[in-house]
Amino acid sequence: MPILMYHNIARAPRDLRVYRSLFVSPATFARQMWLLRLCGYTGLSMSAAMPYLRGERAGRIAVITLDDGYVDNLESALPVLQRYGFSATCYVVSGSVGQCNQWDAERLGLRKPLMSVEQLRSWHRGGMEIGAHSRSHPRLTQCDDAQLHDEIHGSKAALEDHLGAPVTQFCYPYGDTDDRVAGRVREAGFAAATSTRRGRALAGMDLWRLPRVQVARHHLLPQFGMRVLSRYEDRRA
Repeated sequence: MPILMYHNIARAPRDLRVYRSLFVSPATFARQMWLLRLCGYTGLSMSAAMPYLRGERAGRIAVITLDDGYVDNLESALPVLQRYGFSATCYVVSGSVGQCNQWDAERLGLRKPLMSVEQLRSWHRGGMEIGAHSRSHPRLTQCDDAQLHDEIHGSKAALEDHLGAPVTQFCYPYGDTDDRVAGRVREAGFAAATSTRRGRALAGMDLWRLPRVQVARHHLLPQFGMRVLSRYEDRRA
């Protein structure tokens, strides 16, 4: 089961020199979702995919995740997902709601707007899921116990307060995790957590260390299909 990892659903600015791979244009995203549907796949959020990840159900699914909570996810990804009857999980940095990408804006030289509380609610009302991506997007393995508790438990509480709904999915910033961090995420009540480790998920795999398939700007449609529908990513895990 491929768990797809996106960030920005927008055209990369021409003067951007780093992390251009984190941008997938709206047209490209739409073609990718079209290909999934054409191949008989259903796009699901993390929570909707849990029965498959636990081995309780089987079927052609692709899990769709978007990291950080950018406004362009709401504006450009949501209409496409709804068109195909898909759902997706957007992992949100709770301490930056309605602000910008404070964790990498200086390095990028670009301030990218993040969804406000009302925009998060619009995403949720649109049939999509909100997951937690920590409170401030740090490297969690470098946090002391008090900081780690605030980043994990605090982000969950803040997002649940914004949405008035449970937040049961977590994503490690930078994919940075270890036994201590994964254990704290599980103790906080999250049903699963995703990393940046390469590969497709298998039923019965550790639910708090799930791998993902990164979708990058330079991936043409045949490359996308190969990474998602074949064993290409599994061999590189």
